[in-house]
Amino acid sequence: MVNSSDTASSSASKNRRYYWKATISGLAGNTLELYDFLLYGTAASLFFPALFFPGDDQFAATLSSLATFAIGFLVRPLGGLLIGRYGDRYGRKKALLFTLWVMGTCTIAIGLLPTYAVVGGLAPILLILVRIIQGVAMGGEWGGSMVLVAESVPQNRRGFYSAIPNLGGFISQLFVAGAVALVLLLPEEAQLSWGWRVPFIASLVVLIAGLWMRRNLVETPVFVENKIAEETGAIQTASRGPIASLFIDHWRDIILMIGLRFSEGLPYFLLTVFAISYAKSIGVNAAGMQTSILIMAVIAIPATCFYGWLSDKIGRRPVFAMGSAIVAITAFPFFLVLNTGSFWLITLGYILVLNLGHNPVGAVQPALFSEMFPSHSRYSAVAGAREIAGIITAGLTPFIAALLAGPDSTRWYLVAAYVVLGAILSLIAIKIVPETRHRDLGNVGVRPTENTAA
Repeated sequence: MVNSSDTASSSASKNRRYYWKATISGLAGNTLELYDFLLYGTAASLFFPALFFPGDDQFAATLSSLATFAIGFLVRPLGGLLIGRYGDRYGRKKALLFTLWVMGTCTIAIGLLPTYAVVGGLAPILLILVRIIQGVAMGGEWGGSMVLVAESVPQNRRGFYSAIPNLGGFISQLFVAGAVALVLLLPEEAQLSWGWRVPFIASLVVLIAGLWMRRNLVETPVFVENKIAEETGAIQTASRGPIASLFIDHWRDIILMIGLRFSEGLPYFLLTVFAISYAKSIGVNAAGMQTSILIMAVIAIPATCFYGWLSDKIGRRPVFAMGSAIVAITAFPFFLVLNTGSFWLITLGYILVLNLGHNPVGAVQPALFSEMFPSHSRYSAVAGAREIAGIITAGLTPFIAALLAGPDSTRWYLVAAYVVLGAILSLIAIKIVPETRHRDLGNVGVRPTENTAA
């Protein structure tokens, strides 16, 4: 005779395995996504101006290179909406297999591209083309992986589990910082001839691991249950498609998500992309900058898990507001210590802005955004709205910052003010958004049929 406690224990163990399987799958995809964007951003600051945009004007070459970084973000909303629509209709798993495959293939392709010295003006055209294709796929990755995890885990642990895929940004930062630091140890000729290619091609390892994990996933319980309920008439079928619902029913949430992303996107991409080119322009050692980022990324891994756990205990809003306030307070001090060139002061600056400021915001976003939208349009909404916001708060950030700082990088205070303004906008947005941690994801925005209601 089977003991009931043994059965319950076995069931709980299976559930935990399922939670972690979904979570690690989301982590793998997010790691690959952020690995490429951070690697590309670093390469756009250090290598691509000479390789794809050669010329006498170094500032113009750097702006052109950073503009190709922004192009990937400009097309991401299209990917978020189209892939999100597919994921809302046919399942999260199928959509996420597609995004991972295309992202990984394009990352490897960048490492194989010919440079301007080989094919002339065709080189930047090929680079931009690959970035566009990659950006479309990436538009469906973050939102989809976060929805997958949020819909697969228990409500009282949603903040913790949903924060873990966001570790992909910091794990990839470790990979990128380590890889670039090794490339920078090479002679300059080797860096520009073959060294810069190796980190892009090496992403094949993450791609294979991610595809293997996602092939063995099952669809999320929330998605399956809502589809069954719609087919049996237990709940009303959505009157609008996912994309139409996003812009007609949730336009206010799109505006709020733009505001919420400022204190996450601005500090992260300014400090991990723009700050590298800025530091180079004022004579700060590039390898030292990568090491500072490496230390920050190591600290961010346990910090992000802690902030996700904390949001399950005290709510999404207070954790998010705390992080945004710290970003606003530490923006000016960061640039002051960066200008000193001191390795340890710069490292402390990264810890203050990103580990104490950005990490709480980034940890809360996956659960918060998933809790803001109904199941039938959640993938489209989270992916589409987040990527629309990302154009303003992430993709254009390094380019705008370079313009604000100027050719001689003397107007750093304008860049710091840019971060402070963004953090204030995020504080206003989180003040408006209601607390969401107790929401049942299967019932957000669901209307029962008349028979069910009766």
